[in-house]
Amino acid sequence: MMVNPEPTKREAIIRTPGDGLSIILIETSLAENIGMAARAMMNFGLTDLRLVRPKCKWPHTKAINASSGAHAVLTNAKIFETTAEAVADLHRLGATTARLRDMIKPVQDARGWAGIMRDAISQGNKCGILFGAERVGLHNDDLAIADTLITVPTNPAFSSLNLAQSVLLIGYEWQMAGGAQVPGEIRRKGRGAALASQGEIITFYKHLEDEMDKAGFLRVKEKRPRMIRNIRNIFNRAKLTEQEVRTLRGIVVAIAEKKWGKGGSN
Repeated sequence: MMVNPEPTKREAIIRTPGDGLSIILIETSLAENIGMAARAMMNFGLTDLRLVRPKCKWPHTKAINASSGAHAVLTNAKIFETTAEAVADLHRLGATTARLRDMIKPVQDARGWAGIMRDAISQGNKCGILFGAERVGLHNDDLAIADTLITVPTNPAFSSLNLAQSVLLIGYEWQMAGGAQVPGEIRRKGRGAALASQGEIITFYKHLEDEMDKAGFLRVKEKRPRMIRNIRNIFNRAKLTEQEVRTLRGIVVAIAEKKWGKGGSN
């Protein structure tokens, strides 16, 4: 059974992709969970679904049946091989987790984060949120890409939510946040104030890490992944603008040229 390409009257009134929040599901195992997540999205007018390495065959009849008519979300779903590719066009990125791990990052509950994202989108930024696989959640490398960790105050003795519940909860808080302005967040205006996309930031990370490898800073193989995550977290907390990323890349180039001569990488 294939997705009906003709949207129903009900589907025609939902927002078009890009108007709201991007939902990114990583390594989802069960097609039914994708379908139920799509249903939860459509309940709150969210249509931009991105799937990273789904473990089930796609498209899948069970996903369609579980979506209860949210065909527009499934039809428009995009498939990606890596998380970095899935979030490359986004400026703000949250990640859901029940455990805060050992990362130093801003932590928000779903309600506070939804209001901040509403405000960010009103300034022309694109925002998304990561959800991990059913059994293991998000890997540390995926959490490191996000600028904020999202938690839900559940029973500490039984904190696990299924995927569709998590998406539904985020969608509800997104809807409730409306167009609220959030105190405490820097409103960036003027020339050069646009937030850098995740793609631009990841390109900077790779540039920086290449030069650190050349300098021998990451020479201890066992410590390298954790050191990279920690360094990325430092910059993620800054919510870098496009101009700031260009400046940082210029600094890396200048240092490389000073150390290695004009042959430094770019």
